[in-house]
Amino acid sequence: MKLSVPIRKADWWFKPNFWLHGILVLAINCLMMFGIGDFLLANGEMSPHHTNGHAQNHSMVMGQWEGSPEGIAYSEFNHALAGIGVILVGLTELRAAMGWQVWAWSRWVLPASLIGSGVFLLIWSDHEAWPIGSWTLAETFSGRDPEMLQHKLFGLLALGVGLVEWCLRGERFQHVFWRALLPGFALIGGLMLFSHMHGPHPAGHQIQVHHNVMGTLALAGGLAWFAGELMKPSHPVQTYDPLPRSGLKVLWAVLVISIGIQLLFYSEA
Repeated sequence: MKLSVPIRKADWWFKPNFWLHGILVLAINCLMMFGIGDFLLANGEMSPHHTNGHAQNHSMVMGQWEGSPEGIAYSEFNHALAGIGVILVGLTELRAAMGWQVWAWSRWVLPASLIGSGVFLLIWSDHEAWPIGSWTLAETFSGRDPEMLQHKLFGLLALGVGLVEWCLRGERFQHVFWRALLPGFALIGGLMLFSHMHGPHPAGHQIQVHHNVMGTLALAGGLAWFAGELMKPSHPVQTYDPLPRSGLKVLWAVLVISIGIQLLFYSEA
């Protein structure tokens, strides 16, 4: 009699779908991130030396860059791109909270969006920062420019949480601690937004209002998730994302989507 050894759930490295999805998302992220970067470089928006006539412009201190037409366009593009990623995260969380079984593949959208957003922020969040600008890695993370440092910290958090969410969907992690990292990220990010300034900017008050609203939504969403986690589900929910089916989890997802919409229509004009 032929004996077969069942593959345990913990042995995620034996699951072809886990690696197939990983390769596909990595390829898509590379195409998106470097494609966007090449496009902006070609249009002279990211390189500090794209033309002789503007080389001096791009060697400005941060205060001179903030509020300039180039600086506004650059910032608004970054916020809109981040908004698309946040909306995808919210829609994925909404699907999990509602217990929808359709489009099973969409569970991978959340970690892919976070990983892509993290990579983008780490590379292209600031035109003068490492690795695309004149500042070195040490200068970028030194705190010399608090706004720049916060952007990079947001990128690191998004990348780290995205990788954890990826492992959750590959059934590598099961403990509630790992599932709590995403709403925890929302709480930390929400608090950071209240002190996230864009330097001497003519629309500084408007920008701060944007950040305060997004920070409030993020705090409310994170607290809703943790409150929902304390509520016992009426019956076990066997989904890819083991979350209780409760109104508070739906509220969390809706608030995340709201943040994404605000980012999508963010304006510094």
